[in-house]
Amino acid sequence: MGRITAHDDLARIEAALDLAAEALDPFTPGAIASRMKDGDDPVTAADLAVNEVLLASLPRADEGWLSEETADDADRLSAQRVWVVDPVDGTREFIQGIPEWCVSIGLVIDGRPAAGGILGPTAGHRMVGSVDDGVRLDGRPAAVTSCSDLEGALVLASRSEVKRGEWEPFFSTPISVRNMGSVAYKLACVGAGLADATWTLVPKHEWDVAAGAALVLAGGGAVFGPDGEEIRFNQPNPKLPGFVATAGALESPLRDFLKEFRIN
Repeated sequence: MGRITAHDDLARIEAALDLAAEALDPFTPGAIASRMKDGDDPVTAADLAVNEVLLASLPRADEGWLSEETADDADRLSAQRVWVVDPVDGTREFIQGIPEWCVSIGLVIDGRPAAGGILGPTAGHRMVGSVDDGVRLDGRPAAVTSCSDLEGALVLASRSEVKRGEWEPFFSTPISVRNMGSVAYKLACVGAGLADATWTLVPKHEWDVAAGAALVLAGGGAVFGPDGEEIRFNQPNPKLPGFVATAGALESPLRDFLKEFRIN
């Protein structure tokens, strides 16, 4: 097999998102049964149906696989290229009929996010990109915003974190906070220039973050951990302590701003 290019990866992601859309077609957001998995997370037949088509279409023999809906296989740790997938990120929103959920497909190469695709069928957006080729929003070129000032910067916050009061310290600061479900979708919005930044106050799994992180980097933004560190993927324990994603021009003032707060 010849060298795989970023163009090849994006074509595979686009095709996989098409298959995911077909798998979702029989299901109606807001009118679907669910059950609880270990850890008090809901799962639906739609999650499993999308996982099945993505697993069948994405990984090749020498590539790893990490998905919320598949038992983890340590063989992925020796793979250079690993698909990190959340078949339905924002399952709670999907169950409730809130249009803030998505299919999330990330490609990690040597531990770093390289390409990603996000499909938000209800919201009507598809964001696809790679660090080599940039981002496309609904088929058009896109990028992170040019925002460089915290005053009025649009920051997307976790709906559940806001409900628990964890974002209260930020409401008296210059930023503008908007609640939204789905970690992956929030990240994709930053990568495609629909928001200026987002961060999480609690640990997240790699499948929540990988695709969106790739899109933020592809769009010219920055992604880092709660202490400013680089985030590495395909770890034995695929859980991150938290993350920050921002437009590139906002990175420096945001780093200074967040030093005043404990965000994880």
